[in-house]
Amino acid sequence: MERLRRTMMFIPGNNPHMLQDAQIYGSDAIMMDLEDSVSLSEKDAARLLVYNALKTVDYGDTEMVVRINALSSAYGRKDVKAVISAGCKVIRMPKTENAAEIIELDQEIEKVEKELGCEPGQTKILAAIESAEGVLNAYAIAKASPRMTGIALGAEDYCTNLKTTRSKEGTELLFARQTIVVAARAAGIDALDTVYSDLTDLDTFRKEVQLIKQLGFDGKSVIHPMQIPIVNRIFAPTMEEINKARDILKGIKQAEDAGSGVLAVNGKMVDRPVVLRAQRCIDLAIASGLISKDEVYE
Repeated sequence: MERLRRTMMFIPGNNPHMLQDAQIYGSDAIMMDLEDSVSLSEKDAARLLVYNALKTVDYGDTEMVVRINALSSAYGRKDVKAVISAGCKVIRMPKTENAAEIIELDQEIEKVEKELGCEPGQTKILAAIESAEGVLNAYAIAKASPRMTGIALGAEDYCTNLKTTRSKEGTELLFARQTIVVAARAAGIDALDTVYSDLTDLDTFRKEVQLIKQLGFDGKSVIHPMQIPIVNRIFAPTMEEINKARDILKGIKQAEDAGSGVLAVNGKMVDRPVVLRAQRCIDLAIASGLISKDEVYE
């Protein structure tokens, strides 16, 4: 089963209680933040807190991601070494504007992996795109390194860069969202949507999640546990979709067992894109608790 990223919950790196309990809320990924949510005076302390949390807290199967500070700052390279030392496998790079920045981070990660004796290439990169330049360079960013595992929209900085503000409708984000999804798909990596910060307006949040699902995003960044079940519910497939996907996967297995390279389900030819959609549907169904792995081929 592919690793799902329906929800990636932000946790401030300077909050020990949230770092300790973050795994109980059911998000697919947890992103510990060393950047915007941490003041300059707390950068070193937050890095140590995140390091110790990664080393000592059992986060189970939850994917752990750390957003580092920019390499051009006094903290970025220290962040890279600390999080790799602690065993984190995904580094989120903030405010990415071009491929050269990804290449620089790749080289820094490679240096640290060699110093620590880690498996080469084990540390992946997830780039946050937060400016007009970053959006226009989205595909180059997505393809800049074999470590790239996803690109994400950061809407607040992006809107500031556009000299506008966020609306409920999200009209000002549509071009960036579509560009990021297309770039991610062309590069074969994930696309993650931005946070929605108004916790008092869950109706608009639901509509935004429905929109980004339709656009093709893999998931959404969240800032509060109450947002997680909403996202997961919207991304969950219907039973009709699940049954159709099961028929396709069972048909594939039967064709393989018979040594046939041709697959037809209910009288219709099935090609690779259909199979990939079926597999993702089943992965989402299992993650949503709608079926078990054992039920796929029943």
